[in-house]
Amino acid sequence: MPPNQRNLFDAEPAPWEIDEAELRTVASVVLPTGPKGPFNYLVPESLADPAEPERFAEAGRRLRVPFGRGDREVTGYCVAVEMKRVDARRLKQISAVVDSRVLLSAAMLRLTQWMADYYLCPWGQVLEAVVPAGVRGMAGTREVKFLTPADGALEKFKTLKLRSPQQLKALETLLASDRPLTIPELAESADCSLAPIKGLIKHGLIETAVARVATGGGAEQKWQRETPLEFNPDQAAAFESIRTALDSGEAKGIVLHGVTGSGKTEVYLQAIEHVAKFRRQAIVLVPEISLTPQTVRRFRARFDRVAVLHSHLTDAERHQHWQSIARGEVEVIVGARSAVFAPTPHLGLIVIDEEHETTFKQDQAPRYHARDVAWQRAQAESIPLILGSATPSLEAWVRAQQGEFEKISLPKRVMNLPLPDVMTVDMRDPAQTRFGRGAITRPLHQAMVEALRGGGQVILLLNRRGFSTHIQCPACGFVLKCEYCDLALTYHRQHNTALCHYCDHEALPPRACPDCKSPAIRYGGVGTQKLEEEVKSRFPDFKCARMDVDTMRQRGSHDNVLSAFQRGEFQILLGTQMIAKGLDFPNVTLVGVINADTALHLPDFRAAERTFQLVAQVAGRTGRGKRGGRVLVQTLNPEHPAIMAAVRHDYPRFAEHELAVRRAAHYPPFTAMIRVVVRGPVEAVVRETAATLGGRLKAAIAAAGIPRMRVVGPGTAPIARLRGDFRFHLQLQGPDAAALRQAVRTAAEGFTPPEGVRWMADVDPWDMQ
Repeated sequence: MPPNQRNLFDAEPAPWEIDEAELRTVASVVLPTGPKGPFNYLVPESLADPAEPERFAEAGRRLRVPFGRGDREVTGYCVAVEMKRVDARRLKQISAVVDSRVLLSAAMLRLTQWMADYYLCPWGQVLEAVVPAGVRGMAGTREVKFLTPADGALEKFKTLKLRSPQQLKALETLLASDRPLTIPELAESADCSLAPIKGLIKHGLIETAVARVATGGGAEQKWQRETPLEFNPDQAAAFESIRTALDSGEAKGIVLHGVTGSGKTEVYLQAIEHVAKFRRQAIVLVPEISLTPQTVRRFRARFDRVAVLHSHLTDAERHQHWQSIARGEVEVIVGARSAVFAPTPHLGLIVIDEEHETTFKQDQAPRYHARDVAWQRAQAESIPLILGSATPSLEAWVRAQQGEFEKISLPKRVMNLPLPDVMTVDMRDPAQTRFGRGAITRPLHQAMVEALRGGGQVILLLNRRGFSTHIQCPACGFVLKCEYCDLALTYHRQHNTALCHYCDHEALPPRACPDCKSPAIRYGGVGTQKLEEEVKSRFPDFKCARMDVDTMRQRGSHDNVLSAFQRGEFQILLGTQMIAKGLDFPNVTLVGVINADTALHLPDFRAAERTFQLVAQVAGRTGRGKRGGRVLVQTLNPEHPAIMAAVRHDYPRFAEHELAVRRAAHYPPFTAMIRVVVRGPVEAVVRETAATLGGRLKAAIAAAGIPRMRVVGPGTAPIARLRGDFRFHLQLQGPDAAALRQAVRTAAEGFTPPEGVRWMADVDPWDMQ
C-alpha cells in the first residue's frame, strides 16, 4: 500500500494524530488486480455534484485514480462513498469517473463482498468477473457529438450580424427540435453542409456534448405465442406451493424433484408468468449445453421480453442485453452460470434448472457455485429460489431433508407416459462382445435395427471425444503422453493429430514406437469420432450426426444440429454429455449408453453421483412420445449401486446409499471442504512448498481448537502434471465452513511461495482432478 494511503478498515485517526482534520467526501476503491484494498480517495467537488450525473462519483461506478509512489493511473471499482473527517493532505484525489451510469447496485456490491469472503478471493477479482468485459468496454457503442442551442442563440446571431441564410436555417431548425441533434442530423434537417454548423459552433451559438450511443442492433425475431398448458394434479400442487412462496414476500428455497418428462419447465413458465403480473423479473439458469432452440423457443413463445445470455454472444450483444435488463425492459433472463449476476432492478424469482450440473461451478477464480450465489441473492431480495432436477445434487437433497429447503415432487411423466424400460448389457460377457470389434454390442445393434426400421430415432451417448483415447505400444507398453500434462494424448483422425484435451497441445501420431521402434503401435479406446465411423459403416442407409466439442465450435452449430434432428433430417444422434439432458424429441425410441463406466472410477468422491446422473438423464431422452422407448446401458459394472439405481429410475434409493457412504467417509454434504492445489514447474520445489503450506494449515486448525477438523495431504494430485506444472493438493475437512476458511486465511498470512510456484484454494470443490 502506498505510504500516503489509508485502508478502508483502518481505525479512524485520533484527533491528536492529525493536525487539520476536516469533513470531506471520501470514496473507497477496490482494484481488479494487485493489492486487495479497499483504498480511500478524496472526491473533488467537480465529481461530487449529483447535478452532473455522468461525472458523479458514486458506489457502483469505476473510477480512474492515481496509485502507488509513481501515481500511475489505474481503474478501480468504487464500493462506497461517505463523508468522513480526514486529513486531506494524506489522501490522493480521484482523477475521473469512467462510467456514465452505475454498473453495480448496492445489493450487488454486498453480494460480491460475500463472494470474496466465502470463496477466499480478492473483492476486485470478483467484481471484474461479475461485470462482463463487453459492459466494461462499452462494446457496441460509439461516442457521438450532440448539439443544443446556446441560451439566447437567436439574439446573439442577430447581434453578431451573421448573414448566412444557411446558418440561420440551421439554428432555427435546432431551436425547433425537441431533442439534441447530431451534426449529420442537423445538416440533413436544415438541408445544408457541415460548414455553416461548424461556424455556429465556433461563434458559441451551438453547444456540444459528447455521449455514447449504441451502434445498432438487429430486429427482434417474432415468435408465435403459446398459451399455458393444462396442469396435471402433481403439477398443479407444485405450482400452488410455489405461488404461495412467491406471494409470501420471503426468501424460500424449493427443490423441485421431477422425473424426466414430468413437466418441470411448464411449472417454471407459469410461476414466471405469475411474477411478471407484478412487473417483476425472473432469472432462469440452465446449463450452457441446455440453451437449445427448444428451451429458448418455449420462453420466447410465452414472454414478450426475453434476454438469452450464453457464451456465443458477442461483447456488443452482451452489453446490449445488460443495459436492457438494467433498465427493467426484460421480463425473463435465461442464461448459463453468470446470468445469476444479471442487473435486474425488480427481481422476483430465480430458477436453476438441472441444478445438479457441474457447469454451475466456476473452475477459475472466483470459484463460485451459481446455486449458492443464487441462494444468497434470493435471501437478500426476499424471493424464492427453485432448484429443479430429476437427479438433484446431494447437497440440495440433504437441505430439503433437513427442512432448510422445501421439497416438491413430480413423480409421474405428463399424460401418464411410462418411464422407459432400461436394461444393462454386461460387457464382461463374451457372448455380448463377440459381435465384431466395435463399441456397439450385439443387443444394442439389434435394438438399433428395430428402432430405425420402425421409423424411430436413436441417441447414442459416449462421454469421450476424439477417435482413439490413447496411443500405445503393445511391445514395450509406451503410451504417447502430452509434453506438458501427465495425460495420454487422444487421436483425432479428422486432422490426423494427437491432441491433449486439457492444454490443447498437438503432436503428430507416431508410425512406430518412439521407445522400442516397434511398428506395431496401437490406437486403443473408443471416442465419438470412431463411434461415428462405426455407426456409418453398420447403418449406411440412415443419416447420422455427431455432437461434441470438436463439431460444435461454430456459432449456432448446436441449434442447427438439434433443429435438423427434430425435423427428422437424420435418424441417429451420437455425442458426449451435451446430448444427455434438456432435449425433448418424441420420436426418439432408443437411447444407447456406449460405456456407462467412463467416470465411475475416477479419483473423485462424486464419481458415483455423476455416473447416476448421466445415465438417468440420458435415459430420460426417450419414451416422451406415444411410441414409448427403451434404453440399453453397456457397462462392466452392472451391479454397481449407481447403475442399478439409474436402471430403476430410483433416485431416493441411490441417494440413501450414497449419503451413507459420504457420512461414513466425512465427505460433503455432511462436512465442509476446501481443496488447496499447489503447482509449479519444478517438482521438488512444489512438493516442499505444499508440505510447508500443509504444516501451516495444520497449525492453524490446531490453534482453532475445533474438533473433527483435519487436513488430508499433501499428496500428488490425480493429474500430477498439467500445462507444464507439477501439482500437489491438500484437503481441509470439518463441520465448520467458516473455521476452515479462517484456517486458510491464517495459513496464508505472511506465506510467500518460491518464485514460479502458485497455489489456490477451492471452497466447496467440484473437480478433484
